[in-house]
Amino acid sequence: MTAPPLVLNPHERDLGGGFVVRRLLPALQRPAVGPFVFFDHFGPISAGPQDNHDVRAHPHIGLATVTYLFEGAMMHRDSTGAVQRIEPGAINWMTAGRGIVHSERTPEDLRGVVRRSHGLQLWAALPEADEEAEPVFAHTEAAAIPELEAGGARLRVLVGEAFGARSPVATRSPTLFVDIRLEAGDAFPLPPAAERALYGVDGSFELDGLAQAPNRMVVIGADAEPMLSASGPARLVLIGGEPLGPRLIWWNFVARQRERIDQAAADWAAGRFPQVPGETEFIPLPSK
Repeated sequence: MTAPPLVLNPHERDLGGGFVVRRLLPALQRPAVGPFVFFDHFGPISAGPQDNHDVRAHPHIGLATVTYLFEGAMMHRDSTGAVQRIEPGAINWMTAGRGIVHSERTPEDLRGVVRRSHGLQLWAALPEADEEAEPVFAHTEAAAIPELEAGGARLRVLVGEAFGARSPVATRSPTLFVDIRLEAGDAFPLPPAAERALYGVDGSFELDGLAQAPNRMVVIGADAEPMLSASGPARLVLIGGEPLGPRLIWWNFVARQRERIDQAAADWAAGRFPQVPGETEFIPLPSK
């Protein structure tokens, strides 16, 4: 008998000002899926002029952040000098490597109005050879992301390759990230990958006829090729790729060795990270 898939439940975290996220990775039962070691789903949430959901300048090492919006907009700034308005449908891939600092703020034109925010932020670990790479930020416009149909469903191949379509987003290791929109009656088998998981953004779905609730991550066995279907409208994302081995995570730092994380913490506390041009606020180092 085939074992049931592993289902990860979200843990809610308040990032400040009532901005709550659902965190799926890392999980005790599953620290990573492919290269992805972190997965946050935020919103949908409405904010008004009185709300401040800005994320002040903070550092990263040893990872790449992946930001994908369904609604809203944010202004990205980082220590490489990149300034980029992030809007729905685009992929924003920031390779921290040996060290980067960035902030994510509400664009000025949206501060005085009621606004919606909804999206995902993931972290992908870097291969050991790239952990100390030069930091870089890459923005891929929504129009550049390939779209296709499979079994009636609409798919956007955000990162990697699936169903013969390849994303233009450059990665450091084999990585898969697909946005899927299903309507009642749509069905197709999932593409193979070394490791895969499905996350229900909204609406329930079925895997081989077994109902799955939204806001849960379903980890799929390496040899399984389940049929994905839905009885009604549902949006999901498929993530996966080649695993990179164990990683340590503390605060915003990812590394293979504890000593590297300790060094990054000391560097942030001592002000040795590069600065974000124009930023005067920053998030202080938390207590260990």
